[in-house]
Amino acid sequence: MVKFLIIRFSSIGDIVLTTPVIRCLKQQVKETEIHFLTKPAFSSILLSNPYIDKVLTLKEKFSETISEIWNERYDYIIDLHNNIRTRRIKNRIGILSFSFYKLNIEKWLLVNFKINKLPDKHIVDRYLETVRSFDITNDNKGLDYFIPENDEIDLKKLPEFLHSGYVGFVIGAKHFTKKMPAQKISEIISKIPFPVILFGGKEDIPQAEQIISTCNNKNIFNSCGKFNLNQSASLVKQSKVIVSHDTGLMHIAAAFQKPVISLWGNTVPEFGMYPYIKKELSEIIEIKHLKCRPCTKIGFNKCPKKHFRCMNDIDNNLVVNLVEKHFENRNTL
Repeated sequence: MVKFLIIRFSSIGDIVLTTPVIRCLKQQVKETEIHFLTKPAFSSILLSNPYIDKVLTLKEKFSETISEIWNERYDYIIDLHNNIRTRRIKNRIGILSFSFYKLNIEKWLLVNFKINKLPDKHIVDRYLETVRSFDITNDNKGLDYFIPENDEIDLKKLPEFLHSGYVGFVIGAKHFTKKMPAQKISEIISKIPFPVILFGGKEDIPQAEQIISTCNNKNIFNSCGKFNLNQSASLVKQSKVIVSHDTGLMHIAAAFQKPVISLWGNTVPEFGMYPYIKKELSEIIEIKHLKCRPCTKIGFNKCPKKHFRCMNDIDNNLVVNLVEKHFENRNTL
């Protein structure tokens, strides 16, 4: 038995993006046991994954985490996070490890000097390169997301206008500069001739209420803060098309092979975290050639230039037209 510990602490999207590594290791290395170490907040993403034998979570005391890892007697550590904490873990455990190269210098060059030295390669393929010593090849089956049966949402229990199909619009994001302004979202949804579900957390409820109050489309269901992550994933799974910022739900939609219309603000697809799906299902909308973009590899709480053109200049009609195209395509399947 070959025993692997895979490490990735955050975020939702990043963990979903590691699932091809998990699956390929499990299926392509004989007699393999896969464990995954993450933060407690993200364990629910992994507990139903049939390719993972055990999910470990970080403890409050570092020594307790080390003790648990040590007792498992792993053969290899696959470090897909690669930060100070994971380096401490690897140094303490002292077994052979393989670490993901984060391209921090290349990202810094792109953010600060707009010099692009990043490889034209998705982060999933770069994650897979981390385990190439085990003769792993990409099975091209995409991302995985497994929903526990008790978290599957029965659409019949939701408003009737959703029963024949809907568009999912992810209004939330961790940082302000990744999010389209509420008024602009309202203008887009007003032109969408289909029912819409708004996705977000409890912190997005005020924005959702503002969108609904100013929107002409009356067939809107606000799911923000009403469902856990797996339940929201179930609603994403049952949608016709997803409109999303650069967020975890965007990657969950890709795992279900949903058409994804992704809206890019301060971040750029060149970082390698665009939807990992067939090109015909992915529509990337961004304002290219802005001298200030990308202004950061993560996000800010306000636009450093104050104009927020990366979001404000997006063509509303383009978004609507793409929604209509993919929604109708799904109806013909």
